[in-house]
Amino acid sequence: MNDHPVGLSIVVPVYRGASTIGRLVEAVSQLKPAGGIEIILVNDGSPDESGDVCRRLAETATVPLTYIEHARNFGEHNAVMTGLRHARGAYVINMDDDLQNPPEELIRLYDHARLGGWDVVYTRYAKKEHEGWRNLGSRFANKVADSLLDKPKGLYLSSFRCMSAMVVREVTKYSGPYPYIDGLIMQVTQRIASIEVAHYARADGVSNYTMRRLVRLWLNLATNFSVLPLRLAIFAGVAMGMLGFLVAIIVIIEAIFFETPSGWASSMMLMLLIAGVQFTILGVMGEYVGRAFLSANGKPQGVVREVIEPREKVRGE
Repeated sequence: MNDHPVGLSIVVPVYRGASTIGRLVEAVSQLKPAGGIEIILVNDGSPDESGDVCRRLAETATVPLTYIEHARNFGEHNAVMTGLRHARGAYVINMDDDLQNPPEELIRLYDHARLGGWDVVYTRYAKKEHEGWRNLGSRFANKVADSLLDKPKGLYLSSFRCMSAMVVREVTKYSGPYPYIDGLIMQVTQRIASIEVAHYARADGVSNYTMRRLVRLWLNLATNFSVLPLRLAIFAGVAMGMLGFLVAIIVIIEAIFFETPSGWASSMMLMLLIAGVQFTILGVMGEYVGRAFLSANGKPQGVVREVIEPREKVRGE
């Protein structure tokens, strides 16, 4: 820890968080973790007054606070990646700006990673205070991750996590436009633990997560860290070929031993089934090719418009 200016860095992606980010910073600033603390706020193109609020916090913060502003909205994981690149701590915790993760749990999470020698510590919740559809989406994403990622079975992939500086250094080497932090973590280490923490109802407003954002997250998970979707497409093609061969045999037998095959409805059903599978396979392949094209074409992971470094007098306090 001596190689790092502070013991703990807190990275917070901010989006529509004008009403809550001040309370979060105030609560975090009162914590006294071993080695000291710093806060990194990343305004991910928020359309509300989050930028103005964060700038005021950068002027009045009682702990080192770095403010970073994205030129537009790039997504939560992209914003976290930008924050990680500015973190100086021996350990880094990222958390949301909505106060659903209690700031007092930060010390427990930090100490569990630091004293236990863990590279990454995830959090899990006895009860999640999210909308039902989002809880269902999270469970689905975790089930998909069990199949696609080399992660411990049953590990809940929470966005409230603590990482060592080594993991942060390796994760931030990824420069592509579609980061999925949990997938990057699994490529770096298996020294991973989890602890149970409290989860509160949202302090203000509504969740920024929409079904569209969740689908984009699933696509990042599925196409960036696994070729399983392509393999499933192969299996689907083989299955359709076998089905077509079976139907052809049935039709031949019916034509020879019975009467002329009839039934345009069954033929159309089979044609539509095969066409649906073909288009699904093409869509999966197109998603991979499109992402490769955009990555090769230099689509940015994030564009930083402004950085406000911690005030000197705070650094010296």
